[in-house]
Amino acid sequence: MNRLGKKASETLIEMALSADGEECNGPETISTAGSEIPSSSEGLSSTETTLLIPEHQVQSGRKYNLFLKRRLRIDKRHQSKDSIFFRDGVRRIDFVLSYVDDLNKEWEKKLERRKEFESNLQKAGLELETEDKKESEDGKIFFVKIHAPWEVLITYAEVLNIKVPIRENDIPPMVENPLDCVLFPLRLPEKVMHPEPDYFTAPFSKDKQELYLINDESTFFSPSMRNRIVNYILTRCPYGTEEGKKKFGIKRLLNNGTYTAAYPLHDCQYWKKASDPNCDSERYTLYMEWARFLRFYKEQPLVLIRKYYGEKIGIYFAWLGFYTEMLFLAAVVGLICFLYGLFTMDENMSSKEICDPAIGGEIIMCPLCDRDCEYWRLNTTCESSQYSHLFDNVATLFFAIFMGIWVTLFLEFWKRRQARLKYEWDLVDFEEEQQQLQLRPEYEAKCTQKKKNPVTQEMEPYLPLTSQAVRFCISGATVLFWVSLIIASMIAVIVYRLAVYAAFASLMENTQTLQPISGVLTPQLATSVTASCLNFVIIMILNFFYERIAIWITDMEIPRTHMEYENRLTMKMFLFQFVNYYSSCFYVAFFKGKFVGYPGAYTYMFNRWRNEECDPAGCLIELTTQLTIVMAGKQIWGNIQEAIVPWICNWWGRRKARNNPENLYSRWEQDHDLQTFGALGLFYEYLEMVIQFGFITLFVASFPLAPLLALMNNILEIRVDSWKLTTQYRRPVAAKAHSIGVWQEILNGMAILSVVTNAFIVAFTSDMIPRLVYYYAYFENEHSPMSGYINNSLSVFLISDFPKGNEPKENPEDFVICRYRDYRYPPDHEKKYMHTMQFWHILAAKLAFIIIMEHVVFIVKFFVAWMIPDVPADVKAKIKREKYLTQKILHEYELEKLKERLCQGDTRATEKEFIATEGRMELSRAM
Repeated sequence: MNRLGKKASETLIEMALSADGEECNGPETISTAGSEIPSSSEGLSSTETTLLIPEHQVQSGRKYNLFLKRRLRIDKRHQSKDSIFFRDGVRRIDFVLSYVDDLNKEWEKKLERRKEFESNLQKAGLELETEDKKESEDGKIFFVKIHAPWEVLITYAEVLNIKVPIRENDIPPMVENPLDCVLFPLRLPEKVMHPEPDYFTAPFSKDKQELYLINDESTFFSPSMRNRIVNYILTRCPYGTEEGKKKFGIKRLLNNGTYTAAYPLHDCQYWKKASDPNCDSERYTLYMEWARFLRFYKEQPLVLIRKYYGEKIGIYFAWLGFYTEMLFLAAVVGLICFLYGLFTMDENMSSKEICDPAIGGEIIMCPLCDRDCEYWRLNTTCESSQYSHLFDNVATLFFAIFMGIWVTLFLEFWKRRQARLKYEWDLVDFEEEQQQLQLRPEYEAKCTQKKKNPVTQEMEPYLPLTSQAVRFCISGATVLFWVSLIIASMIAVIVYRLAVYAAFASLMENTQTLQPISGVLTPQLATSVTASCLNFVIIMILNFFYERIAIWITDMEIPRTHMEYENRLTMKMFLFQFVNYYSSCFYVAFFKGKFVGYPGAYTYMFNRWRNEECDPAGCLIELTTQLTIVMAGKQIWGNIQEAIVPWICNWWGRRKARNNPENLYSRWEQDHDLQTFGALGLFYEYLEMVIQFGFITLFVASFPLAPLLALMNNILEIRVDSWKLTTQYRRPVAAKAHSIGVWQEILNGMAILSVVTNAFIVAFTSDMIPRLVYYYAYFENEHSPMSGYINNSLSVFLISDFPKGNEPKENPEDFVICRYRDYRYPPDHEKKYMHTMQFWHILAAKLAFIIIMEHVVFIVKFFVAWMIPDVPADVKAKIKREKYLTQKILHEYELEKLKERLCQGDTRATEKEFIATEGRMELSRAM
């Protein structure tokens, strides 16, 4: 019966079955009928006999079986199905595995895998208890509950270098902030912000258990620590050999369908506290104080988040919260710049001249497309020129420089906040978690060749250089193909712009119902809006496919460690997303209207479609439109994906069980019906925020309201992420992280690039430099230097110079000349249609502005970065103090142990060893 072999002490379930199988199949016992695992994995592990019943009570199998039957009846009668403990009500459920009894052709193979896997888990010291499918809500799913006893926890706590308390922290808290009274409404209760005292900690060692503050073995390791330890075992536990290769790890068993899910349990239902007084109900606290939108103005309980979900998720929410706080300043300044543009709109001389019937109404503009487009009057763009002033004004320059400095302050102050969290969360000496530094199970399984590690001098698997080269070539070619696909789609959108402009112009000219809004909805704006929407749809479609391709090619590369895997996937995804989201904005900002030519000598794409021209008021308003649609659309779509889709999936999955009473819907079943927060769950959250960070830094000169939109989105994002994590997802496996990882370097790179892009936007996309050149060098009226600017910025073209086939079909008013946006000599000049000297003056001013702005901002950035230390002075002092006290405590402990050995007459404890230990303590004090 026991697949580990017959032992002197059998498991409780085995003895019950062997003594009286009929009674054990009664309704009050652990049901095994219909189960394919009639073994110890169906109940308690082989180590449990001595844990529950003294040996002298077991006089015969019959008495033992009757005792078990009575015990299980009591447990089933009194234990809530919402419990997070085994049936004995003592041992905590640290992990749950589920599987379905499917009688297909793979059934026997899956059965053998499960038997072997669960047997090896028991050999590793874990205790298992199985819930038969008859006990489940749908009658199909088996649940294997896993408990890690004390011996397993202390063994792997040492392996994973987990830090545990040795003494309560005696360092005085920080001096109270004088603004605390003002910020009091934003604060959470102290018991929520700091649910437990602060301790000095040290890495756990089995040989020094007396050193640690172990008040209760069952609660010494937090649930997040426990599930991390169990997950470490599950990912490395073997389950047999197939096709000559050793197979191991729960991930592989999930992929091949042997198990359907593996997850730790939430500690209670999110909407009410657990009835068990031994349960902390931290999930309920997180929901009430953090995950509800009505708490949007409150600070985040980061210590409780870290305790419940682990440091990796805690550091994400700390970064997101800090980013949102810093956005408040950028949003306020951006709003002020926008209001400045709004209040000075009526004073804008360019808009006045365009809207003036005597000036803009008399200027006849050249057609914007060949043949089908007509001549048009400049004052038809009156409204769009007024709106462009909202974003194209002097405040734009100030805001671009401000954001270059703001992004430096954000990154530098985040380093300081991160350093403080590293100290408070015991991550100072943490390089990378053992689980990340060690080889990935997939790497060990796929790499059959081995070589000696020069550091450990142990044989370990490796991937030959030739295989690596081939895999990288395939990966690089795949990424290049998809990036090329994005560029091709962007070109397709540009072709769409060129092809439909004439159709929009003709439609608006001939449709009477559109005449009232023709002043606002110009053909340029209609083309820009529809093209932006089309571009957004293409972005979403390409994202959907590329995410799967990126994961596939990263798996194909077989990265060595978890950190390598995440970094490679991050760079692939970010490169793709960067090109996908920003390519259209780069086109409008730096290419549209720059290579148009002039009437009679226009440039054409593919010798067919004439290149687009900017609005007479500039291309900045089109960049603003593009940025608004893509940024806002992405945020709306992201929130739909993150909140509404999981909610619908969970509602659909629980539509039957939601009407069942609590005693029929167990805690493990409730969590099983939730969505899975995968290993890449945080990756997508970071990616979303970093792409948003690019929108508010790379193109912020064109849209000062972008930080305000990002602020409002992030206030919602924090609560949406917390809500879905607390209510819609299974509890993630806790993991450690001391920083945001490679995302920090990506943010630094985008911060530097943003200075360059904003300088180019101000110089080449906005009309600021041409206006300044005119104001100081080419003005015609001393009393009103900007009057005449519009006429000065438009060149003259003789209509009779149009090449045959390019001229408009109709010229009902017999215009002789038309105007176009450029600085060229008129047709009667000896340098006919060549660039004027003013054009070269403006170009020189633009290049000079870019150089000056970049140098000024970079100098300020680097000076600010140099002035602000990465680690606060008080944190440095606390780190030194903690290290000193920890070393002192450890040395005193060793000295006491040595004294005990001397007193007990231990010959191995020599006087020299005692003197050396005392000397080490003195040296530590001196240092």
